[in-house]
Amino acid sequence: MKKVLIIHAHPERNSFCSRLKDEALDYFHWQNAEVKVSDLYAMNFNPVGGRHDFTEAENLDYFKYQAEQVHAWKTGTFDPMLKAEMEKLEWCDTLIFNFPIWWFGLPAMLKGWVDRVLAMGFSYGAGKGVYENGVFKDKTAFLCFTTGGPQTAYGNEGKNGNLDTILYPIHHGILYFVGMKVLPPFICFSPVRLTDEERKSELARYRTYLEECQSQTPLFGPAH
Repeated sequence: MKKVLIIHAHPERNSFCSRLKDEALDYFHWQNAEVKVSDLYAMNFNPVGGRHDFTEAENLDYFKYQAEQVHAWKTGTFDPMLKAEMEKLEWCDTLIFNFPIWWFGLPAMLKGWVDRVLAMGFSYGAGKGVYENGVFKDKTAFLCFTTGGPQTAYGNEGKNGNLDTILYPIHHGILYFVGMKVLPPFICFSPVRLTDEERKSELARYRTYLEECQSQTPLFGPAH
């Protein structure tokens, strides 16, 4: 992990989720890695895709989002902000989504980043492969996220269900779909219910995770 891109999606700078992002920054700087952060709320990132994603249109009469994405990729007519995010993604060897899990999925801000940045033509489609033949098969990705519910709420016996099932659309349907090797996530359950000392322990646990994550067996993608 020498070039790391963190996509951070939390509206509160002082949240524990934001503190996890800072912990990763500290760790990677200590490792002399290059790190870039897209702090979506600080950027006032617009999660809604539309005609504004493009500086020109292929079809002025009928708007088909994916067709316009392919056209923009071929002609270099993506909005400059989206181009910048795409360039960050091409640059990195490791991608981290850092977020609170909301309604069993990604916050809208982060889902919108996926919709707009992982565009057809750029990351899949237009003759490009998917999964093991995906564009980003040389990249590694993992999730770092917080939950509102406690750990007991998850799993086969928990009311919220199995996290492997909850995360499948993200792990398999987004990250692995575009070819990335997907590592097991780092999860901090319900930090709002933890004491200050317990939160410090969680930060230490995340640092250990970062130190050891490359030796973990991927959930999806090649083992080596």
